Amino acid sequence: MVGGGIAGLAAAHAMCRDGVAVTVIDAGRDVGGKLRVTNVGGVVVDEGAEAFLVRRPEARDLVATLGLDGELESPRTLKASVWARDELRPMPERTVMGLPSDADALRGVLSARQVARARLDEWLPGHPPGEDVAVGVWARRRLGAAVVDLLLDPLLGGVYAGRADELSLAATLPQLPRDERSAMRAARKAVDAAPPSDAPVFATLRGGLGTLPSAVASAIVRAGGEIVTGRAVRRLERIGSGWRVVHGPTNDERVLDADAVVVAVPASAAGRLLSTIAPAAASELSAVESASMAIVTTAWHASDLPPAKVNGISGYLVPAAYGRPVKAVTLSSQKWAHLSGADGVVVARCSIGRHGEVADLQRDDADLVADAVAELTSYAGFGGTPVDARVSRWGGALPQYAVGHRERVARIRAAVDVVPGLAICGAAYDGVGVPACIGTGVRAASRVAAYLTSLESR
Repeated sequence: MVGGGIAGLAAAHAMCRDGVAVTVIDAGRDVGGKLRVTNVGGVVVDEGAEAFLVRRPEARDLVATLGLDGELESPRTLKASVWARDELRPMPERTVMGLPSDADALRGVLSARQVARARLDEWLPGHPPGEDVAVGVWARRRLGAAVVDLLLDPLLGGVYAGRADELSLAATLPQLPRDERSAMRAARKAVDAAPPSDAPVFATLRGGLGTLPSAVASAIVRAGGEIVTGRAVRRLERIGSGWRVVHGPTNDERVLDADAVVVAVPASAAGRLLSTIAPAAASELSAVESASMAIVTTAWHASDLPPAKVNGISGYLVPAAYGRPVKAVTLSSQKWAHLSGADGVVVARCSIGRHGEVADLQRDDADLVADAVAELTSYAGFGGTPVDARVSRWGGALPQYAVGHRERVARIRAAVDVVPGLAICGAAYDGVGVPACIGTGVRAASRVAAYLTSLESR
C-alpha cells in the first residue's frame, strides 16, 4: 500500500479482513494524511476535515466495523449563513450545493432584482447541460451572476477550494439531472429524489474525525498488517508477475517485494510513480490540478464568543467577491457538543485559500492568524484576542474536478486496469469527502483481492 491516508488505510483494512498480508508505506510521520487532531488552547481539535456525510455508507460502515458507533456525534446545529449584501444572511433551504430549487428561497440573500433575474430561469430558452459543462458558467447563464457569486461559488469553494466557473457540473453535482434545461427544475428534481430522512446529515467522532485513521491503523496491525511511516515510495518496478516497491531516501533505499500494489497518493505523486508502468494513466493524472489551503484554528475565552450575531449557527461562508482572505468560518464549539465551551474555551476555524490564489498562502503563520482574527472580530463580532491559534497548511490538498473529470477518471482506470496487480484510490477520483475516499479504497481492495485469487488458481 503506497500511501496511508484514509483511502489507503481503508483499502489496507479491507484486505486485512480478507486475510491478505498488507504493508502500508507512508511518507508522513503518522498515517492519516489530512485527517489528524492536535491541541489548541487545551482542546483537541481536527486539523483537516471535521465531519463526514452520513447518507453515504462508506464512512459509517467503517466506523461500525471498528466498533466506534458509540463515539459518533451529530452536529448541534446545521444552520449556516453566507456573507451577502454586507451582512450575514441565512443560507437558503432546499438547494443543491447552493443551486436553488425555488427562487422564493433566495429572498433575503439576494436583492429583489437578483431574485427576479433568477426566476427567469424557468422560462429562458436554451439547452440542457448535456454531458458536462462548468457548473458556474451554466448556472450564471440560467440564474444570473448573483446566484453563482453568492451561493454556488462559496459552497464549491468550501468543498473543493475551487471556483464554480472552472469545476465540472457532472463531477461536483452528480445528483443533478443533466437533461433538464432549467437549473431550478433540475435542482428541484434532485432535492425531491433524495429519500426523506430525519437522520443527521453529518457526523464526527467525539475525539475528532482525525482519530479515525489511528483506529483503522490499529485494526490493520491487530490483523497482522505492517505500517511503515516516514518513508516515501520513490519507485515502483514490475518484477516478473509481482512488484518491487523502492522506498526511503537515496542513501537509505529499501525494497519491498509484493504480489500487488495499491497507489493511494495524490494525483501528481501517483502520476510520477506510474510514469513507466502505466504512462497513459500517468499523463492523465498529471493533468489533474490541485488547490492549496490553510485552516487557522483559534481558541478564545468563552466570554469572547458573541452571544447574538452568530448565535445558533455552525458557521458562514465569505464569497470571493468580497476580497477577504478568509473564505469560510466554522464555529466549532457551537457546532459540536464535545467542543462546547471545554475548559472555558471556544474554538473557531477559518479556511484560507482558493484555486489559483497563492499569494495569501505564501505569508507566514502569524499573518494568517492575523487574517483569521480580523475576520472573527470585524465580521463575526468576537471580542478580545485568542488564547491560542494553530495554522494547518495543506499544500496541493484538494484535486480540482475540471470539466471532463469523470471521463478522465474513466481513462485513468482503463489504463490501470490492464496492469496486473495494480489499483488506485484517493480523493482524485470519485469525490473529495471522507466517504468517497473510503469508497475508492474499498474498490481498490476488491480489485487486488480478485487478482490475488486469480494468482492462486494458476
